[in-house]
Amino acid sequence: MNQLAMLYLAAILAGFALIIVPGLAATFITSAALATLFIAVGAIAVIVFGLALLYLAVRALLKNFS
Repeated sequence: MNQLAMLYLAAILAGFALIIVPGLAATFITSAALATLFIAVGAIAVIVFGLALLYLAVRALLKNFS
């Protein structure tokens, strides 16, 4: 289960990278539409995997609590 949590954490960090990097490099490498797409995908990844981490944490807490 620890490996799964680390995988979700890595996915959240990748999502943050998709949010930050296209905003910085939008004028140099990508078009504005592509940068907006990367930002949207990154935000969705952060939200989804953040919720998955919260679910794992609550499940582990309730398992140890009872």
